Amino acid sequence: MKWRLVLNIFLLTVLLLESGLCQKKDAGEKKPKAKPNAQKPTVKKLPKTTPKPRARVTPTQAPASPAQVSLTQVLDKGKFQRVGDTLSVPAGGMLELRCKGKPVQWAVPSYLEEDDEGRLRTIQHERYGALILSNATGADTGEYTCYPMYCEDSDCRKEYDRAVKVFIFFPDPQELFVPSSEYYEMVQLRTNRPTVLPCQVTNPQASVTLHREFPPEELKVDGTEISFDVKRGFTIHRPRPHHAGSVYCVASHGDLRQSSTKYVLIYVNYPVSPPSPVIQASSSSVNLGQNLQVTCSVLGEADVAIDFTWEYPGQKIGRPLYTQDSVHPLGGGGRQQSETILLVDEVREVDGGTYTCTAQNLEGSRSVSTSVTVLPASGATTPRPRTP
Repeated sequence: MKWRLVLNIFLLTVLLLESGLCQKKDAGEKKPKAKPNAQKPTVKKLPKTTPKPRARVTPTQAPASPAQVSLTQVLDKGKFQRVGDTLSVPAGGMLELRCKGKPVQWAVPSYLEEDDEGRLRTIQHERYGALILSNATGADTGEYTCYPMYCEDSDCRKEYDRAVKVFIFFPDPQELFVPSSEYYEMVQLRTNRPTVLPCQVTNPQASVTLHREFPPEELKVDGTEISFDVKRGFTIHRPRPHHAGSVYCVASHGDLRQSSTKYVLIYVNYPVSPPSPVIQASSSSVNLGQNLQVTCSVLGEADVAIDFTWEYPGQKIGRPLYTQDSVHPLGGGGRQQSETILLVDEVREVDGGTYTCTAQNLEGSRSVSTSVTVLPASGATTPRPRTP
């Protein structure tokens, strides 16, 4: 019996050993060993990107309009007032104006531009320009203008359409008129434009009248034929011959009464347009030895002078110019005919060609031309060619 027990134990041990080996083999097949030279695969990480925001679509905006330009007067430290079309500053005082803009440029009366004796200063600040006039006089009366400047790099120009102006009076108790160095001043009365008599007063409260020297009389100022503007003087709107002569202005204020410079008015009848000449030759062809006349005429306004000049073929050899000039008034309507006749005696071959007449008045000139052919002398025979 013993030996059977020992046999059973032996068999059981063999079975257990075989069972353990099989389990180890299965486990080895499931997890193969990695080769020593094999590299693990690497996973590249992409950088994180932030999504771009969508562009916002906004309606097109109009460009900003330029800032409005304005003039202010400095009354005292920290005290200002906006100026209008006119301003009065007592003579002997100080004027300070400010014009908003960077940069700006100033224009002042011609008297100050020529000789300000160091009384006038202009300063450009960051946001405005300043004009300072000290010890003002009645002669400083006139128009003061501030021009905003438009600049591209270093190139600047005035913006005339945005300029602001003010007419400044400097009332002087001793001078009612702006002083003048001339005792007489010549003024043309032109029929094609109004005439201004610059009787400029220093005090806008002064009363001003217009007078003729010979015969002495006060001229009527009705606002239609003649008008008065305190900033300009008297204006003759439609000058006529009866306005010619010597005139002057008289200003009065309180107990003070003064006369202005005398204005000598010279009437000049200005045409409305350049002349329109007409040219005509006595014949378009003329024989050698005959006389030739070329007429140039202008129909125009009465009392309007016409100057004629000629260009003609005989000028090439120095042939002298002979003309007859005349003016014929036409009945009614204030018209006249001006005429010049070019005379060519005993025509020569050199006189054939183009004749040009130029008529000129105060408004301009115009030219017209005609051609003349010179023929052999009448009765002359053309020599026959010789026969061999």
